[in-house]
Amino acid sequence: MMKRQKIRKFLLLFSFLLFPVTLYYFSPVLIIQGSFSGIITGSLILFAIQFVVSLFWGRAFCGWVCPGGSLQEYCSQVIDKKVSDKKTDRIKWIIWVPWIFTIIFGFISQGGIKSVNFFYMTDHGISVSGITELVVYLFFVFLITVLALTVGKRGMCHSICWMAPFMILGSRIKNRFGYPSLHLEANSEKCVKCGVCSKNCPMGLNVEEMVRTNTLQNDECILCGGCVDLCAKNVLRLTFKKAEKPNTKKAYILDTTEDPSKTVSI
Repeated sequence: MMKRQKIRKFLLLFSFLLFPVTLYYFSPVLIIQGSFSGIITGSLILFAIQFVVSLFWGRAFCGWVCPGGSLQEYCSQVIDKKVSDKKTDRIKWIIWVPWIFTIIFGFISQGGIKSVNFFYMTDHGISVSGITELVVYLFFVFLITVLALTVGKRGMCHSICWMAPFMILGSRIKNRFGYPSLHLEANSEKCVKCGVCSKNCPMGLNVEEMVRTNTLQNDECILCGGCVDLCAKNVLRLTFKKAEKPNTKKAYILDTTEDPSKTVSI
């Protein structure tokens, strides 16, 4: 395993070990609960930070430090299954949109924001400090595991993750404006179609096809760098600079003569 992937795996493992402490900072329920009390919670602050960071780093949070992502990648060592139905990616949006409106309605019903409490509903900043919190923790671990083993690689990321839309929106903004940001680039001419990149993608993406069609700006790409580090031909690379816009020019053949050998390409 390349050094970069060893570091990434260590960060993911460390994040998962801290999950009993950080659980409530990822809670979608506490955000709603806090909004109906006019309180900005730690999880709402964290999600806002994720959006801002994604404007420059895309979904790197998912690939490098998400505790749920860590558990899912270890589950893929048990069952190596790709998410087969692309419609699965739409589920999180069906959940996210009404969730956002509920949060907004909660603050409106309370006349706006009354206070900010980063450690809301935690015990001195620790999420799991009693039986009730332990049950919640085990429920989330069970849910993440089941989705990863049944839906496919990072099944929760693809289906019900309420954090992903924040970062997808940030990624779309950075991709749209093309300012310097973390992204994948590829030299498709070097690709020998070995399929190693696609086989080892933790999100189960068809990276080989993305390279061939120059569609590397995929909403579900978590910029983990696995495809980069495992490619023997150095086709791919992670870079932080202004993204090059795909070449959309079409090739036309201007027939200047009846002789096919004297055509001109434009």
